[in-house]
Amino acid sequence: MLAAALFGVTACGFGGSSAGTPKAAAPASSAQPSSGASDTTVAGDIPDNQVYVAFTPAAGGYVIKVPEGWSRTSAGSSVTFTDRFNSIRVETQPAAKAPTNATAAGTEAASLRSAVPGFSLGDVSTVHRSAGDAVLVKYRATSPPEQVTGKTVQLSTERYEFWRGGVEAIVTLSAPAGADNVDPWKTVTDSFGWR
Repeated sequence: MLAAALFGVTACGFGGSSAGTPKAAAPASSAQPSSGASDTTVAGDIPDNQVYVAFTPAAGGYVIKVPEGWSRTSAGSSVTFTDRFNSIRVETQPAAKAPTNATAAGTEAASLRSAVPGFSLGDVSTVHRSAGDAVLVKYRATSPPEQVTGKTVQLSTERYEFWRGGVEAIVTLSAPAGADNVDPWKTVTDSFGWR
């Protein structure tokens, strides 16, 4: 589980190349810093008119909707979609037991604290999504440097841990701190479904 959380922060595709091919160009204002006095978009805000597309890995197991146009990379049982400092990572792994708030706040948080730069634990709770209940771990972290500029940002991360029949699916969403992605992240996590 640590690998999933760590990768959700460290492999956010920060301005570099990707093994995946974007499906379409991302909207120009999707993650750009504010450039004008009348432009109030915060870097990392996903626009209200963002289009989402369904993704199912070749091995099956789940389906999830992700923003159209984001870059995609795959490694083993994980796939990451990125747009600058925004990322969505999904990983599945065997798990004999369902995750709990106690294990997330205890052993997982301790592992994250030692492995994730700038890790700061926020809330741990149980939330209901279309696929069922999930443990939600919120935390802050420092992004890796962007490959082109070397810039780092403070990230707000939400890690959703779903479980069914001995399989855990971890959906990790990261965005620059201050970005208002409540509705987009709900769209993504509500779209997750077992197959």
